[in-house]
Amino acid sequence: LVATRHNPILAAFYQRLRAAGKPPKLALTATMRKLLLILNSSLKPQSMYA
Repeated sequence: LVATRHNPILAAFYQRLRAAGKPPKLALTATMRKLLLILNSSLKPQSMYA
């Protein structure tokens, strides 16, 4: 996932999961879900990003 390389917050989240001993695929899936939740909340009405 490109976001783990270019977004420092998501990169830190991914690295924290890997340091905790999580498998790479699990850490990547959790990071993708976190990104999806961020994007979904930004599309809701009365959002700061919209």
